[in-house]
Amino acid sequence: MSEVTVTQLAKDIGAPVDRLLKQIADAGLPGRDENAVVTDEEKQTLLTFLKKSHGEQNEEPKKITLKRKTTSTLKMSAGQGKSKTVNVEVRKKRTYVKRPDVALELEQQKKEEAARAARLAEEMAAKKEQEAKEAEEKARREQEAKEAEEKRALEETAKATETVKTPDAPAEPAPVSPADLETNEKHKKHKKKEKVAQVDAEEEAPKRKHVKSAGHRAPRQREDDFSAIRLDDLAEEEDQPRKLKAKKKKVKKTHAFEKPVAPVVREVVIGENIIVSELADKMSVKSAVVIKSLMGMGVMATMNQAIDQETAVLVTEELGHKVKLVAEDAIETEVLESIDYAGEELPRAPVISVMGHVDHGKTSLLDYIRKAKVASGESGGITQHIGAYHVETGHGMITFLDTPGHAAFTAMRARGASSTDIVILVVAADDGMMPQTEEAIQHARSADMPIVVAVNKIDKEQADPDRVKNELAGKEVIPEDWGGDVQFVNVSAHTGEGIDALLDAVLLQAELLELTASKNVPAKGVVVESSLDKGRGAVSTVLVQNGTLRGGDIVIAGMCYGRVRAMLDENGKAVKEAGPSIPVEILGLNGTPDAGDEFVVVENERKAREVAEYREEKSRKDRLQRQQASKLENMFSNMGQDEVRTLNVVLKTDVRGSLEALTASLNDIGNEEVQVQIVGSGVGGITGTDANLALTTNAVIIGFNVRADATARKIIDEEGLDLRYYSVIYDIIDHVKQALTGMLAPEYKEEIVGIAEVRDTFKSPKFGQVAGCMVLEGTIFRNKKIRVLRDDIVIFEGELESLRRFKDDVNEVRSGTECGIGVKNYDVKVGDKIEVFDKISVERSLD
Repeated sequence: MSEVTVTQLAKDIGAPVDRLLKQIADAGLPGRDENAVVTDEEKQTLLTFLKKSHGEQNEEPKKITLKRKTTSTLKMSAGQGKSKTVNVEVRKKRTYVKRPDVALELEQQKKEEAARAARLAEEMAAKKEQEAKEAEEKARREQEAKEAEEKRALEETAKATETVKTPDAPAEPAPVSPADLETNEKHKKHKKKEKVAQVDAEEEAPKRKHVKSAGHRAPRQREDDFSAIRLDDLAEEEDQPRKLKAKKKKVKKTHAFEKPVAPVVREVVIGENIIVSELADKMSVKSAVVIKSLMGMGVMATMNQAIDQETAVLVTEELGHKVKLVAEDAIETEVLESIDYAGEELPRAPVISVMGHVDHGKTSLLDYIRKAKVASGESGGITQHIGAYHVETGHGMITFLDTPGHAAFTAMRARGASSTDIVILVVAADDGMMPQTEEAIQHARSADMPIVVAVNKIDKEQADPDRVKNELAGKEVIPEDWGGDVQFVNVSAHTGEGIDALLDAVLLQAELLELTASKNVPAKGVVVESSLDKGRGAVSTVLVQNGTLRGGDIVIAGMCYGRVRAMLDENGKAVKEAGPSIPVEILGLNGTPDAGDEFVVVENERKAREVAEYREEKSRKDRLQRQQASKLENMFSNMGQDEVRTLNVVLKTDVRGSLEALTASLNDIGNEEVQVQIVGSGVGGITGTDANLALTTNAVIIGFNVRADATARKIIDEEGLDLRYYSVIYDIIDHVKQALTGMLAPEYKEEIVGIAEVRDTFKSPKFGQVAGCMVLEGTIFRNKKIRVLRDDIVIFEGELESLRRFKDDVNEVRSGTECGIGVKNYDVKVGDKIEVFDKISVERSLD
């Protein structure tokens, strides 16, 4: 080290000068200033002080790391006779750790080994003591057993001796020599040692594996030892090996399964309906057994046919099983009843359904309220989808449902009426009440909902509001100013006249209804519309009726379920939640539910899937039952009749509501001769699967506001399939009616074209009988059919063989002219009339 100033030292160690001066003073060094010199001894004193202040005065570094770096060059070939130099850097790092004192470590190891040896010695002594006690106990038991056995043997010997002795000369016991006594004692000791060794061997045998070699034998005993062994002991020792072998042979393997000795009685769960094969599976029997039992009851069923609960109970009890009756909707009921909808009831906005006849201005009226053009986006200017709109007006919040007015959407209108609170009935002041206006009144009355009549188009010259009141009063829709309970408001969707009065009337009616809903509970409501979007998947428009729907909720809607991934309002903006009376579009369901299906929010996705699968299975069973019943009921009624001609159709639409409406309309077309059969339908574009289905069923492909993809177009072009695109529902219905009309069997009408009277008859060698006739009416044609009338009664129907005028053959003879007629295969008489008629094909219609 070298002497430095305080400033330089502070700079070297990276510390402030003031702090360093304070530490120097605390270390007991003489006072310094910034330019004072610090010697090496003072540096060492300062370092020692700092270590003590940090508690490290006695510690020494335990680990030192040395780093070493060497650089060398390496020449390498770079190709084409060139070379390049590469620098190679080698870095080495070595760490030295201070090890503890070796002597202390060895001493510690010795202490641990000594303690371990002491523990082992104690354990061995305890073990030997235990073994000695066990051996002593064994010897005592053996001695007692030996003494008992000798006592028994002496008793038997005494009895045998008494039997051999004669009564006259009792035998005296033979004297025993000392040598014999010594031999017996030796024999007893030897036998005792053998038995103790044998007992020890038997106890230790299970503890070790012993393999006996083929040449190994037990050592033989001396023959002089056998002289003192009793025969009983010898026999017992000879039987001992045989007993051990017998024990080994008795080990026998047995099967894990044992045949039940009694019939197995199972508890069979039976719902309202069950398929025969499913019932057989639950009882673990073959389907033929169940079918045989059903035949014994007089019920004919196949393995894939469903039977009712009562029949299934009889079959199950007959086969000896227990029955447990459950409701089919047990899973659904359990899930729905577990949802708690109790909460604080708060006022909610009314849901209004706008109804009326086609082109009476429903959408235009709503359009004026929303300040947007909706009708312009619909094909042909008519509404073909259900639209749900959440409108914030100056009079309060209102939710509108714009239902289509076309007759094909009757079911959709009824569904809209059942999901709303108030109906606005739009009637054009110039047209008055129309058929679909009456249908809308019926739907509202059946749902027990109040009606507010909006008399539209009052700005036209032909407008007559009083006529509308008179016509609606005839349908029991009585205006308030006539003493009724229905509010009539004159409006104009074109000028906006009366719109505020209409909204006031709607809100007044809503106040009378006292509409309330709970907000902080799981959401439930109704599906207004659903469609399949290519980029977003299944999109469903839902109307929340109670609770609050949030993103991430698990929803069950009809036979579909899923987690709400996104929610959009009527303007396409994303929202996080939707309260009561709010319509939103949701994404995330696994399919497109039917319009009108109820949706609920559940907690568990697994339960949601179970409920959806149960509903789908129930729908499939109901469909199979309807098909089976239809087949059985129509089997005999169709016998002997002509085959019904069917027009097969593959129908694809853009939304579910249009699909349902078109399906209902097409199924209504037809009669007992021709019918429409929808072999395939769905929501979304026309795919290759649809084209293949149409190819195999010889069907017409109808696309309503959808188009075919590339795969479908290729199949349609190659196979020449009939593909029709439509955007207006009228065209589909009209074209299908025309096609069915062309499939009808032709209908013919008879028309009398001429009448001739027989004046005389004569024989001709060439034609046979020939009648001379006078044509009274019309024209007699040679190539048309005839009837022979006698006293105005038809007696023959056939055809002409010849028609002559004088000597010439002619094709026709007009009225007032004589002619000769030859009737083929029939002889006429004077006074008969020959009637010539023709069959004319008449165009038929489905009406």
